[in-house]
This record gives sequence, C-alpha cells and structure tokens, in this order.
Amino acid sequence: MYQILLSSALALWMIGPLAETANDKAAAPGITEPAPEVINIDEDFHERLTVPVTIDGVGPFNFMIDTGSQATVVTDRVHSQVALPSAGTAIIVGMASRREVGMVEVESLGLGTRTIYDFNAPLLLRDHVGADGILGLDSLQDMRVLIDFRTETMSVVDAPEKASRRGYEIVVRAKSKHGQLLITNALVDGVRTTVIVDTGSQGSVANLALREKIRQRRAREVKAMDVNGAALIAPMSYARTLEIQGMQFTNVAITYADTPAFKELGFTNQPVLSLGMQSLRLFDRVAIDFSNRQILFDLPHGMQNVWPAGGYATRL
Repeated sequence: MYQILLSSALALWMIGPLAETANDKAAAPGITEPAPEVINIDEDFHERLTVPVTIDGVGPFNFMIDTGSQATVVTDRVHSQVALPSAGTAIIVGMASRREVGMVEVESLGLGTRTIYDFNAPLLLRDHVGADGILGLDSLQDMRVLIDFRTETMSVVDAPEKASRRGYEIVVRAKSKHGQLLITNALVDGVRTTVIVDTGSQGSVANLALREKIRQRRAREVKAMDVNGAALIAPMSYARTLEIQGMQFTNVAITYADTPAFKELGFTNQPVLSLGMQSLRLFDRVAIDFSNRQILFDLPHGMQNVWPAGGYATRL
C-alpha cells in the first residue's frame, strides 16, 4: 500500500487568547507564451479558490487547486453522481493524521479545454475537503497556474520550455520534492527557512524547529482540520518578518506544529513553512510554474490585506 501526501488544512479557528510562553525571549526588533485559458474561480468559505471540472463527462464540480497535495482527489459528492470503480486503498498523509482511504478509477477529468485521462484518485468526504474535489500536483506538473487576486480568475497554460517573467517583479527558482516546489532561501525573523506554496491551506503552518529558532513570545491556540477530518490544536503567533528574495512582509500569522506532512517531506529539524492562502493574498498575482520550477510574484502597490484576529501583514 502506498502513501499520498495531502498537506491541506481545511480551516483554522481561534480557540484561545494570546498568552506568554514560559521559556520564550523577546523578539528582535522575452519569450512569447501561449495564450492562457482563463477559468472563472469562486472563493470557497475558507478563502481558497475552486475551478469547475467534469469527471467522466459529468459536472461541473468545484475542485480546489491545491499545490500542497500530491494527488487529485474526488469526494463523496462526485461519487454519488458518477459511478467510479474501486481501485484499492492508500494511506493519506494529512496535516494532522495518516489514514487509510479507498481509491477510485477516473476515466477523464476535464479542466477547460484540457482533459486528463485514466488515473486513480483517493475518495474523501466533501465536508473534510471543503470542495467537490482537489486538483493536485499530478494534474499540474506540465502547467503554469496563475492566481490573479485582483480579477479573481485563474489562468492555466501549458508551460513553455523557457517561460517569460514579463509582468512579474520577483521570480524565485525552486527545488522539486515529491512534486512540490520548495523555496529554500526564505528568512523568517532572520532564520533560513524552506517555504512551500500551499494553495490548499487557509493559513500558514510551520514546524516546531522554526518556532524554537525564532522563540516567539506570544501565542494563541488555534484548531485546524485536515482532509481526513482529523483535528490539530496548535499555537499561532505572528512572525515579525518574512523575506523571500528581496520581498519583506511583517506580522505574518503562523501556526506551529510538527505535522505528519512535514515529516513525510523530511523536515524534522530543519525549519519549514507552508505558505497558505491568507499570506498569498498579499500579492496581486502568483504564478506557479511546475515545468520550469519557478514561482513568480506580482507585488501589490502599498499596504493591503488586513488580517483577522487583530493581526495584519504589510509589504515593506
């Protein structure tokens, strides 16, 4: 039986006031690209983005674009309308749990004018996923995905061999691991940290190795639920700065936990941060180019995006 990494966290809830921790110290002060196909997107209620897809010619269903998940997933809502044959079982590694789930055979998945044929997908509950399904890395590897927060649209295009950076102020080269793109030169409060861009998670989550190095003073408890329906209760606090290749943001909300997903990626003692949708919304646009292993950022003009729960994030 094989394992599938689905690192999405469905939602975060505040369940405790800010509190001091006992042992923390004070924080230190020119290629022409093919024309993109634009797909209208809807925000789900956890601030993530969904796109319409068809499964075996039936639909449309609203699928979440999840750059933190290895596999494309269907839910019980899809299965109730499409007779999908069983394909055995697999272990799903989520942000809070490892669980054995059933697999089903999908003959075709239609996304705009593109069709993906003949693959197996985990079958999960829609209440745990927050959408009708997940469009994972197995469906995105040859594409560039552009999320445009200004127009609330998503562009999906076959990535050219040498992609243009026209219109983007920051282009970050990334390494690939288990299909995910990893930014290895980020700094959180001055600590070198690997960053994973995770469009399937509402908030940003880091491991305890990062928290120990930056020694956060104040934290509040939050509760998260992963795609298996398992709950995770963990401390959340605000990092003073997040720096990625010349960009710097302040007061970034981060939840800290040593999750099964981080362990599956090999991050135990090395700081790692999964950058969720709340953080990504600080940009006007984000393009994730899997073929060329690049992540491109279009910076906003001035301050924006007031954070919930009393925090905020700004661009310096």
